[in-house]
Amino acid sequence: MELIDKYFPLLDKEKREKIGLLGKIYEEWNTKINVISRKDMDHFYERHVLHSLAIAQFIQFTDGTRILDVGTGGGFPGIPLAIMFPECQFQLIDSIGKKIKVVAAVAEELGLKNVNAQQVRVENHPDQYDFIISRAVTAFPAFVNLCRNKILPNNKNAITNGIIYLKGGDFDQELNEFKKRVSVTPLSNYFEEEFFETKKIIHLSM
Repeated sequence: MELIDKYFPLLDKEKREKIGLLGKIYEEWNTKINVISRKDMDHFYERHVLHSLAIAQFIQFTDGTRILDVGTGGGFPGIPLAIMFPECQFQLIDSIGKKIKVVAAVAEELGLKNVNAQQVRVENHPDQYDFIISRAVTAFPAFVNLCRNKILPNNKNAITNGIIYLKGGDFDQELNEFKKRVSVTPLSNYFEEEFFETKKIIHLSM
């Protein structure tokens, strides 16, 4: 929690308590259903919680914003963001049922009424959202193709509706076809830990 306090010192008591419970809850679930590697569990708050909360540094979602987390895995970035933005609605989807079982259980244990978890592929999910979020589940152009028709047309946030994608490494070529609509923000703008040096947020206006 020291990392969370370092970058989010003004969290209210309820949000801080829920984020503080994440480590224990995931440790327990990970012994039953392995959704996070042991190596990553040793750095849970840095590599999963804080990484997810980079989006909360990038944008403060307006109340009522609808957000779809595609390929959520064990619930990232959706679960930490749902704690941070209790007045927004989060739909967390993944094609793997055991992962969604964990996500649903974590949301229930934390009392997150703004989270719905569903086992479904994004191309088979009919609803539309203000933003689609994800932690690099595939090459960016392929991800955009899967999500192209899932974005609501009317904007109500400080940035345009679209995709917010957490990705590491060198992906300049993947963005060539989107240059007029895409922005890239290094996570080192927000966090000083070495883990974030090569990590970025891609925002694609749709």
